[in-house]
Amino acid sequence: MAGRFGSQVMTMTVTNTPSADLAFTNLAYCSSADLRHIRDGNIALNAIQRRHARVSTGDMVSISRFVPPENFELAMLTLELEFVKKGTKSEQVDAALLSTQLKRKYTNQVLTVGQKATFEYHGTNYILTVNRADVEGQNQSNGIERGMLSPDTYIVFEASNASGIKIVNQREAASSNIFKHKEFNLESLGIGGLGAEFADIFRRAFASRVFPPHVTSRLGIKHVKGMLLFGPPGTGKTLMARQIGKMLNGKDPKIVNGPEVLSKFVGETEKNVRDLFADAEQDQRTLGKETFFSLICVRVYSFSYAYWAILLSFSGDASELHVIIFDEIDAICKSRGSTRDGTGVHDSIVNQLLTKIDGVEALNNVLLIGMTNRKDLLDEALLRPGRLEVQVEISLPDEAGRLQILQIHTNKMKENSFLGHDINLQELAARTKNYSGAELEGVVKSATSYALNRQLSMDDLTKPVEEENIKITMDDFLHAIHEVQPAFGASTDDLERCRLNGMVDSGDRHNHIYKRAMLLVEQVKVSSRSPLVTCLLEGPSGSGKTALAATVGIDSDFPYVKIVSAETMIGLHESTKCAHIVKVFEDAYKSPMSIIILDDIERLLLEYVAIGPRFSNIISQTLMVLLKRLPPKGKKLLVFGTTSQLTFLDSVGICEAFSITYSVPTLKTEDAKKVLKQLNVFSEDDIDAAAEALDDIPIKKLYMLIEMAAQGEDGGSAEAIYDGREKIKINHFFDCLQDVVRF
Repeated sequence: MAGRFGSQVMTMTVTNTPSADLAFTNLAYCSSADLRHIRDGNIALNAIQRRHARVSTGDMVSISRFVPPENFELAMLTLELEFVKKGTKSEQVDAALLSTQLKRKYTNQVLTVGQKATFEYHGTNYILTVNRADVEGQNQSNGIERGMLSPDTYIVFEASNASGIKIVNQREAASSNIFKHKEFNLESLGIGGLGAEFADIFRRAFASRVFPPHVTSRLGIKHVKGMLLFGPPGTGKTLMARQIGKMLNGKDPKIVNGPEVLSKFVGETEKNVRDLFADAEQDQRTLGKETFFSLICVRVYSFSYAYWAILLSFSGDASELHVIIFDEIDAICKSRGSTRDGTGVHDSIVNQLLTKIDGVEALNNVLLIGMTNRKDLLDEALLRPGRLEVQVEISLPDEAGRLQILQIHTNKMKENSFLGHDINLQELAARTKNYSGAELEGVVKSATSYALNRQLSMDDLTKPVEEENIKITMDDFLHAIHEVQPAFGASTDDLERCRLNGMVDSGDRHNHIYKRAMLLVEQVKVSSRSPLVTCLLEGPSGSGKTALAATVGIDSDFPYVKIVSAETMIGLHESTKCAHIVKVFEDAYKSPMSIIILDDIERLLLEYVAIGPRFSNIISQTLMVLLKRLPPKGKKLLVFGTTSQLTFLDSVGICEAFSITYSVPTLKTEDAKKVLKQLNVFSEDDIDAAAEALDDIPIKKLYMLIEMAAQGEDGGSAEAIYDGREKIKINHFFDCLQDVVRF
């Protein structure tokens, strides 16, 4: 689309436009034959032109002739209006009349995106800024966007809300100016890993608002008035809501924390809710009157109920968009009837909010954004269409999302050369499975603290710091990952505690069960038909069931592995235990792949004792429902249970809830011999005798026996024995065996 510049280049001196009326023509004057006030060799530019070209009067500039190419007429031109004098009172501009006057004065002029010009309309001076210049049939993405104004050019006028300019009679505009910018760079807004979620929000909540009011009116649809962002803590719900409020070209968003609405005075809480919508009501009411009087003068004879409905919808669309952001909305919008405080305040809040959003006098210029970690607590009436109808789950970021988040938080470090050359963000993203956005930010902060601490001396904190020596290395990030643990990650420390002695080759049967369990892990990973697999490990106490399940959890490399043991539920009531178990499963559903280990089910859930088991139907029913409930779409879950009382679990129906059951046996003589050889604590002559004595012993008891015997008859021999310098005496071993084994 580039034009042709003349080969002759002239040098001319900048001077002022000869008269005020010529300043509004958007022309440069340089011919002394036309204007006697301009000397030869001078070019007259008005103040706006000089400011845009960054020249002053008296400057020398180079000028050449521009010859427009063929088919250079503008098909569409977008102009932004503002007053020349800031602070001018608000004005209403008729887009059709302004377009006619503009074409009469500017036709055949070349206009370029970014160009500014002054224009007088009805006695008021305006500055026009070219925001878009489209030449029909030409792609301008790779060149300068410009073209020649023609009588057929379609002109769209825009004005910011702060300018005080109201543009009317522009019903055929291509789009509205709901957004401040033409395009969005989510990374520049600090949003990473949420591209798909943002696209979903834009489609459902903002696509209709981008089009002018008459389009939605002709379609017969209403704008979305509310959306709900829910998901685990730290995933970016509040950040996304704040940035959405900043991107919208409306009133500044009102950000409300749920508990702030509550008041101890009767009726004040409901009044606080009404006050949040007061500005939107006033704006809609005022613009509704203006629209009413302008339309009724044009077409009184067609007034009818249908016309009145259209009129009301236009009054809401003409108003600016008011965004109200509710953080922790579950604090005030609980399901009605769920609270028994005797005041009914929470029920009244929900009723008041429903009235404002979708009542008889519903507002059409409001967008309510709610955020919560507990969607299940909200009143169902809030979630139906017409209210908080757009519900988007902001889940834990995947590897690509984590990479984006790390890039956002390390961008300034990289720009200022604080990031070491060995940093591999791709590897860090792979290592930080199930980290939320907030936790990744914590990792970056922790890594930075290691780098800064290296430059400080505890002996002299006043010592000057050399900034150029600050380098954040890969080791700093690896230490930070170990320091900042994800809330929905694998409980590695708890799993390691379940196998303090590690895992050794303890016989063919144990190896077979381990291999089968790892096949279950592979099945859950790759199969689309097995989103839920449950496996019960039963056997005598101490046979290694928990250690085996923990090892499978660690080796699976699943992002979420949680072990639920009896020690976490000591003294809890039945309902509290149920809630705790349900929460573990709900947390697992937030991860793409998860493993849950229910250790000692008979004691964990059913409070089993041999002399008279106490049966809890509430807990057993909860467990059976959870073990059979499929996880949400796209999520996969593997559940391991361990028990030493298979007969009891079978009698209460728990065994039927597990898909597979494996029996973990005690050690036979050959199995014990393998373990003793790996421990290397006996001499070759004594291994056979020791293994013979350990026939049919649980592996946990074997480890305890070895620990006792390794202390020696007089104590203090353990270090030498484990180092291989000494061996356990067989006679002392048999003495310890009599203490451990019950006859």
